[in-house]
Amino acid sequence: MTGNPTTAVVCNGYFRELLARGARELPVAFDLPTRLGRDSDSPSAAGHVGRTGVAIDSIDDMRVLFGGIPLDRVSPAMAGGAPAAVMLLLYQLVAEEQGVPGHRLSGTVLSAFKEYAVGRVHIFPPRPTRRLAADLLAFCRAEVPRWRTVPAAAHPVGTLVRGGPTAEARQRERIAKLRAWRCQDRLTAALARLGAAAGQAGNILYPMKSALAAGATVGEVCDILRAEWGAHPAHPSGGYGRPPVGST
Repeated sequence: MTGNPTTAVVCNGYFRELLARGARELPVAFDLPTRLGRDSDSPSAAGHVGRTGVAIDSIDDMRVLFGGIPLDRVSPAMAGGAPAAVMLLLYQLVAEEQGVPGHRLSGTVLSAFKEYAVGRVHIFPPRPTRRLAADLLAFCRAEVPRWRTVPAAAHPVGTLVRGGPTAEARQRERIAKLRAWRCQDRLTAALARLGAAAGQAGNILYPMKSALAAGATVGEVCDILRAEWGAHPAHPSGGYGRPPVGST
C-alpha cells in the first residue's frame, strides 16, 4: 500500500466500495498496536503498524476511517480487542460530529472480556477487564442501545489491507500533528479525571469519552488505565506477549 496516506484512507475506500454494492455491514479489524492500546509512535509498535488491520490512534484517524460514510445507515463489525470501549467511543464521537445520535447507531464490537476469556490479546488484569466489559455493556444500554458488544465473526479488513514502512511513517506523522495542535491544558485535565475515575466506582466510559474528545490518543487512555489498574502479567513492559492461537 505504499503511496497511500494512511491505512485508514485505504479502508475508507474499501468501505465506499462495499456501500456502492449495497452492503450495510462494514468489517473492521484494527492492527496489533491498536488492539493492545499502544500508539503508532510507541517504540513497541515499530514494524506492526497497519500490518494486520487499520491503525487507529485518535479521533482524527476514526474521522478518516469513516469519512463520508452515513453512520446511521451502516453497521460496522469491529474486532476491537482489549480497547473495545475506546473504539466504540471514538466511533460515537465521529457520529455526533455528523449529527447522528447514539440511539441511531448500530454495530458490534468484541468486548474486552471476550478477548480475555478466549485467550487472545488483552492488556489489563482480570478484575479491571471485567469492570471495563461491564461498563461497556451498561454504557451501550444507556447511550447506544442498538450496539452489540460480542459480535459474530467477521471478515477482517486486515486480510485486505497491508501496511508497510511508508504507511507506518505517515501514521507517525499524523499522530505528531495531533499532539502539536491539541489543547494540552484541556487534555491534561481530562486525563486526570479519567485517572481519578479509574480508582473509583462509576462507569469509566464517560470520563474516557471526554478524554478522547479532548484529543487523547488510544495509547494515552490505556496508559492511564494501566497506571491505575496494572498491566496483564503476560506483557507488563509493553511487549506483545504470546500471539493468539493460530496466528502467524
